[in-house]
Amino acid sequence: MPRTARIERATAETKIELRLDLDGTGASEIHTDIGFFDHMLTLLSRHSLIDLTVKAQGDLHVDSHHTVEDVGICFGKALVHALGNKAGIRRYGDATVPMDDTLVTSAVDLSGRPFLVWKVAMPAETLGAFNTPLAEEFWRAFSSAGALNLHILCHHGHNSHHIIEGTFKATARALRQAVEPDPRCTGIPSTKGTL
Repeated sequence: MPRTARIERATAETKIELRLDLDGTGASEIHTDIGFFDHMLTLLSRHSLIDLTVKAQGDLHVDSHHTVEDVGICFGKALVHALGNKAGIRRYGDATVPMDDTLVTSAVDLSGRPFLVWKVAMPAETLGAFNTPLAEEFWRAFSSAGALNLHILCHHGHNSHHIIEGTFKATARALRQAVEPDPRCTGIPSTKGTL
């Protein structure tokens, strides 16, 4: 069965349509009107090999917060839908990725229990129109809506662009492992029998 999902979310603050294919090639079409965020979502798609389409309209005259957070919610919900009962997946994934001056580790458990650990110091507050604390908000919304355990640690780095890019690339590669079918696992990868 295809592991795909389409999520729509409309509030007084945002209107979002997100599609994904877990067994894609990393193709993406991203339109949020937040240039840096579009770049990060494109990297996320490419390094996870998840095909991703995002069309988002938000109250950017206020700021970017609602758009970034709501895209994270939609991405998490789409992941849950596409995975179904999670039978036969690896469940866990981790990656450590260098990005010039920066080194980031991300570890994910598709456990059904949402939790984010964010150990990332950000030297600069803004990157263009993107407020750097929104990176944490995106991953928090994603982990909560996706019912997954996510730990992101920046070991070192002094360039905020590189640091955030490292978090997206490392988490993309961790997700790629976690959602991958495990040929040795035929059922739910948990002693509880459910995730």
